[in-house]
Parts: sequence; C-alpha cells; structure tokens
Amino acid sequence: MEKNFRLWKQQRLNKLDASKKGSVDEDIVPVVSLLNGCEDYFTTSSCSGRIIVIDGAPDRCGVQKQDCVWLFVSHHTCKPDDLVCAVAGASGDAVLKFEPFVLHVQCRRLEDAQLLHSVAVQSGFRNSGLTVSKTGKIMAAVRCTHGLEVPVSHQGRLLVTHDYIHFLTQVANQKIEENLQRIHRFYQNLQSTLATEKLQKLQIPDPPNSQELQDPPHEHETEKREKEKGSERNKSSVYKRRRKRGQQHQIDGCRGDRGNSVSELDNCLDLFT
Repeated sequence: MEKNFRLWKQQRLNKLDASKKGSVDEDIVPVVSLLNGCEDYFTTSSCSGRIIVIDGAPDRCGVQKQDCVWLFVSHHTCKPDDLVCAVAGASGDAVLKFEPFVLHVQCRRLEDAQLLHSVAVQSGFRNSGLTVSKTGKIMAAVRCTHGLEVPVSHQGRLLVTHDYIHFLTQVANQKIEENLQRIHRFYQNLQSTLATEKLQKLQIPDPPNSQELQDPPHEHETEKREKEKGSERNKSSVYKRRRKRGQQHQIDGCRGDRGNSVSELDNCLDLFT
C-alpha cells in the first residue's frame, strides 16, 4: 500500500491540471503546496470558492454545470453591474451561485486522513468527510455548506429586479470574504498541526533495553542508599555491643575487688582475737 501511494502521488503531481481554469486558484496555492510537499498527502482537486452565473436549458429539471453556459465566474468579490450584464445574456434558466472552498486530498493512512479532517472541522469546514475506496484509496474532502444558489431568470426572462441583484451581490461578496477567512484559518491550523506532528516523530526516544526495563536507574539508586544505611546500622550495632561488653567487664572487676577487700578484713580481725 505504501508503494501504491507513492506511485499515485507521483502520477497525480506529474499530470496536467484538467480544471476549467487550468491552474490552482491563487488564494489556496499555500494550502495546496503545503499538502503536496508533505509525504502523507497530495491534492486531487480544489477550488478556492467562486461567484458564478450559469445559463441552463429551460427543459432540464436540475442545472448541470457541464451542460451549461458559463455567463460569469469570479474567485473574488464582484460588482452588481457585472452580474446584471451576465444575467441579461441568458437565454434559458440563469442561476446565480456562490460555491465555497472545496479541497479533495488523498492520504497515505487512515490516521493521516483523520488528522486532516480534525483540522478542517476546527477551522470551520464542518461538512468535511472521509471515504475509503475498494482499491484502498483514502480520500479526505474539506468543505462546508456556506453556499448560495438563486434562480434569476426563466427562459431568458428576468425574474428579479436589478435592486435584488444588487442585494445578491452584497450577500455573495460577504460570503467570499468569510470563505477567505476560513481558508486562512485552515492554512494556519494545518501548518501548525503538521509541524507539531513532525516534531513529535523526531522526538520519539529509542526503546529501553531489557536490562533497563528490569532494573530502572532510580531503583539502583534506592538500593544503594538502603545498603549504605544498613552498613551504618551494622557498624553502630557492633560499636554498641563492644561498648556494652567493656562496661560489663568493668562492673565485674569492681565486684571482684570488693569481695577481696572483705576477705582481707576478716583475716585481720582473726589475728586480734
């Protein structure tokens, strides 16, 4: 699996960008570069977020972007007149949309995907998720529900006033700004988390050998102190016994001298009688 991941990453990074724009969006270049520079990740698709006006066929139940005409697209804030002109060129059912930041990342291991998912959720992308394919590919999707979608024309006929389009422009621009703040927060959190993870891997100590496991250093020190205390106690006991023995000899000697004195006195008295 490790070999497959390296091969998949090499193939993806050497492949030309197949997106409509043909390159990574400017606002997310640091995020994409950070992940692709890490050995445990590589990006497969991304979008920094955009305001678009698309024109779809009027007989379709749902608007499919690949079958639609793109009347306007911007990855930055826009002006109301830009959207008014875009809607005026619609011949079918035009829809004004804001699509937030989305990022798809293939991960080496499941724990790598879980780490990325945790960072995404903490950064405000609460709709993020993980998938594992039958071939073992582990994918993480960074996304949120911070979108906007409003129909503005039907069969080429404008459904809303210009004032309402001005209002929608303000809402979409506000969402763009909030989206950029989330991206910046995600990048900072991701950079900090990956740096911490790398530092922890470098600081993992070598496992102790069997002798160290059996006899930890602090136990050696404790045992040494106990032996020293025991030696001191033995020396003290020997000294006390010797001292006691000497005192006993002195007492016995005094008793013997006293008995001899009494006997000699009796002998003297016998001479006078």
